[in-house]
Amino acid sequence: MEIIKCKSYRDLSLQVGIDIEYQVSRNSKLVLGLATGSTPKGVYEYLKSSTVDFSEVRTFNLDEYVGLEPEFNSRLKGKKGYGVPKHKQSYYYFMNEHLFNEVKFKRSFFPGESQSDTYDSLIDACGGIDIQILGIGTNGHIAFNEPGTSRDSLTHVVDLTENTIKDNSRFFDSIDEVPKQATTMGIESIMRAKQIYLLANGKHKKDILEKACYGDITSDIPASYLQEHKNIKVLYCD
Repeated sequence: MEIIKCKSYRDLSLQVGIDIEYQVSRNSKLVLGLATGSTPKGVYEYLKSSTVDFSEVRTFNLDEYVGLEPEFNSRLKGKKGYGVPKHKQSYYYFMNEHLFNEVKFKRSFFPGESQSDTYDSLIDACGGIDIQILGIGTNGHIAFNEPGTSRDSLTHVVDLTENTIKDNSRFFDSIDEVPKQATTMGIESIMRAKQIYLLANGKHKKDILEKACYGDITSDIPASYLQEHKNIKVLYCD
């Protein structure tokens, strides 16, 4: 692991954004693995201001709530509105708001319950993920891979824990609206990426980040498996 303490959140975002921009300029058919959440927003803001052409780049998102997958109208394929979000808290909606409405990619894929068994094959068919962006939860989860997730896991449907449902309820009108399941890329799915950026912003992530980077490799802290990856950068700021 290459571990970098950044001066600020802006510095963290710029380092990752500039590297993605540079790699796309060298390989126009790059495949990006994308994450939702507050931490990668700065990276996406940088990419929205880029002059690099992303029109041949394909993206794969880490996860999506079951039941909030977008609805598609084949008659509108290639036009704005082809994918229609079902809910403002869907990750499809998030990515449109923070990146896709302004940066045009060739194709953007999201895992769904109906295709959980084929998502990894789809990634492989595109040549694999070149750069994967990750955040980390305070319990060490990456994507929706909570403590106890197998190292060999591929894309799968997970039952959300009571703690996760409670934490995410702040984004919904009531806790009853929070989906009880999600589809997520598994640990093995993530580890197949050629390069990984693990991003952490805030002092509240310091303890879990230290355990993930320097502690034992264990399913109790799913992010600790990233120690086995051959090309990973960890960027963090207080």
